[in-house]
Amino acid sequence: MTHGIGEAAALLGAGLAAGTINTVVGSGTLITFPTLLAFGYSPVLANVTNTVGLVPGVISGVHGYRRELRGQRARLLLLGSASLLGGVTGAILLLTLPAGAFKAIVPALILIALALVIAQPALAGWVARRQAARGGRGEAGRANAAGGPVLWTLVFGTGVYGGYFGAAQGVILIGLLGIAFTDTLQRLNAAKNVLAALVNGVAAVIFIASTHIAWGAAGLIAAGSILGGQLGARIGRKLPPTALRVVIVCVGIVALVKLLA
Repeated sequence: MTHGIGEAAALLGAGLAAGTINTVVGSGTLITFPTLLAFGYSPVLANVTNTVGLVPGVISGVHGYRRELRGQRARLLLLGSASLLGGVTGAILLLTLPAGAFKAIVPALILIALALVIAQPALAGWVARRQAARGGRGEAGRANAAGGPVLWTLVFGTGVYGGYFGAAQGVILIGLLGIAFTDTLQRLNAAKNVLAALVNGVAAVIFIASTHIAWGAAGLIAAGSILGGQLGARIGRKLPPTALRVVIVCVGIVALVKLLA
């Protein structure tokens, strides 16, 4: 599909916004997915193209948070296996279930994602209070680096969701990690970025090998998301969170209207 200047600019801008938001919060799909729908891509094609396009941005965000990843090797090795297996499972479900099933399920998934985005400030506040009550920062979190089988299973389930659709999987991961570990929120956010990168990365590999990708659109989203990943790591923390949340909710509603029309 050829892209006019306006469409190319919109996809590039959507990728930039999504890359920034994914690094800071984790709901960038609610920017890029509706944008692809608006330009006439079918829901499944929009989803796989979106996943492939956002992977470079997620990796960019991981690189931007590399300092916060120190001391988390054991944690990420264990939970990363759950994310990889979950991402594979979700991607296979997307490719094997009928396209109509995706169109029927995704509105509910978007509603869940929007609810998580709206609830994110309360969730973040609760996690912060929990960390303070446990009296831990940094070293205490490293002492319990890996977590147990319940956390592994929940991260696997989040990976399945992420491989299938993925909007707001970062919000879910931050909540899970905040409950499981006593550590700084920035270090947990860095771990979240790695786990999301594993889910999106393995799903993207499966999609590239198994189905059609709109490469022009994916390339534009990727270019924007790479820059967004760096912006999210460097200055994204200073962006007004309420403004970001309003934008995410608005575009999510647009996607719902588009899918239900």
